[in-house]
Amino acid sequence: MPTNEQRRAAAKRKLERQLERREAQAKRRRQLTIIGSAVGAVALVAAVVATVVITNRDSGSTTASAATTTSGAASSGQEPPADGSALPAFKPPADLGADCQYPAAEAASKKNNPPRTGKVPTDPAQVSASMTTSEGNLGLQLDNGKAPCTVNSFASLAQQDYFNDTPCHRLTTGGLAVLQCGDPTGKGTGGPGYEFANEYPTNQFQPDDPALQQPVIYPRGTLAMANAGPGTNGSQFFLVYQDSQLPPNYTVFGTIDETGLATLDKIAAAGVQGGGGDGPPAKPVQIKTLGLD
Repeated sequence: MPTNEQRRAAAKRKLERQLERREAQAKRRRQLTIIGSAVGAVALVAAVVATVVITNRDSGSTTASAATTTSGAASSGQEPPADGSALPAFKPPADLGADCQYPAAEAASKKNNPPRTGKVPTDPAQVSASMTTSEGNLGLQLDNGKAPCTVNSFASLAQQDYFNDTPCHRLTTGGLAVLQCGDPTGKGTGGPGYEFANEYPTNQFQPDDPALQQPVIYPRGTLAMANAGPGTNGSQFFLVYQDSQLPPNYTVFGTIDETGLATLDKIAAAGVQGGGGDGPPAKPVQIKTLGLD
């Protein structure tokens, strides 16, 4: 017969498990999104500042953030800005691709098998992929030489047709210029059932570096991961169609070709549902296929 001490210990373990489950559920209810940081205005320097408010319609929770973009539809070949806010030069970390881990998260929004873990190759440095949508085609170059753990996950999902027949659920215009895709639910809260850590440019900084809170320019033509905080990358990604400033907390893992940029420009020109600056595209965008070439 269990003693009082054993009963208390069992009750404590049960409570701890309940709290862990609740915390995991609450964490996953937060919408995976692109979070910017407020940028202070500087005298005599014109800046376009847009506040981006993301609401999780399922949980009712709200995450507020701000971001800036340069004016105009600047190309990815633009000279780095004089204020030093370009993405940092890539310096390969000693452990690049040495131990890719994909710990389990909430149940997958669409059935898939997690990618292989451990060491993954960084060669070839570039991997080609094609994305066909209801609004046009996009050619992608995945940067395996800079973000191998991310490309490993993205390629695994693409090879399993995870992205096929899924919506691009979010378009932002004005302040932040991106199209966000990769959630089979179309609500901004879905994922593949696992998570993984950030890579470039986050890994170019020490974890406590204040620079991680300062915006850098994610150039037009950038392919990057959306997340809900450190270590929460999953399947959602965003495509940048105008230079946008964000803290370097979103893994850049590829680029978009000229055909893809033309497709994004067409989607952006149609605007956001309801005429706002952030929400579902006014003309629904559906990924028909996304696979490796």
